[in-house]
Amino acid sequence: MTVSVRDLRPGVPGDVEAFARVRRRALPYMLYTPESVLHHLTHTHPATRARSLVAEEDGEVIGTAQIGLVRDSPEPGQAYLNVHVRPDRLRRGAGGLLVRVAEEYLAAEGATKLLSWVLDTPADRGFAERHGYREGRSAHFLRLDLAHGTLPPLEPPPAGVALRTAADWADDPRPLFALDAETTADEPSDVATEFTDYAAWVAETWRHPLLDRDLTTVAVVDGRPAAFTAAYTDDGTRYATAMTGTARAFRGRGLAKLVKNASLHRARAAGRTEAFTGNDTGNGPMLAVNKWCGYEIRATEVRHVREIG
Repeated sequence: MTVSVRDLRPGVPGDVEAFARVRRRALPYMLYTPESVLHHLTHTHPATRARSLVAEEDGEVIGTAQIGLVRDSPEPGQAYLNVHVRPDRLRRGAGGLLVRVAEEYLAAEGATKLLSWVLDTPADRGFAERHGYREGRSAHFLRLDLAHGTLPPLEPPPAGVALRTAADWADDPRPLFALDAETTADEPSDVATEFTDYAAWVAETWRHPLLDRDLTTVAVVDGRPAAFTAAYTDDGTRYATAMTGTARAFRGRGLAKLVKNASLHRARAAGRTEAFTGNDTGNGPMLAVNKWCGYEIRATEVRHVREIG
């Protein structure tokens, strides 16, 4: 049996669907649809030089990789390389071949530091170490049973605070861009991030096919968006929060709890049965909010880094 690596071919029937299936099986804590896979490939800023790769065995897609340069960081030369192989097709050489092809491409594009998320299992960490990667920060995947779990009761917003949805900014989402940029810059990470390109944010984030603007909840204070939780939904019953943050001037007032709980209640009312989110393991305040909501840790991944010449 021969394993080969090639680019994802959006024009080939079933190719994007196969990519999404592999991702869902390898990483069931995140939402992947053919539309989201295609959006990443076609709407990521050209400066990232992004590619989506697949590993095939006898014509069957068994592994995937999403790779590119990190554009939104003040530190030059960084690149991302995230590889996933179907759990029932491990140890066939697909992962190693994807890494080799990805590294060669990123090095040619000027990358000097490669960043890769790796599941916190002995097999996955061992694979990363054998390929020269060292561990960095870690993050948890969390799950909440919306169908059978108990959410905290809904409470009215405090005086001076109003709850709205992202749909209210459909004509001009720039205030939400400013809030996302400020909160993302403060998020614990080993990769500093600065959102400065509004047009790119609109293309990549605001128009993301999984973004549910009716469930994305925003707390407004004195007419200004002060806190938000960005909701993703798939074409089934799953819901995920892609980002939750509060502007610096409004922290410590319970607004993250407020928007997240409100969004979860509306998601359950809309028929969503599972909720997922992710947390840097060092982000104590957000971990506390998620624990209060009822989320439980289901898995951990560790960012691994490799310096290349």
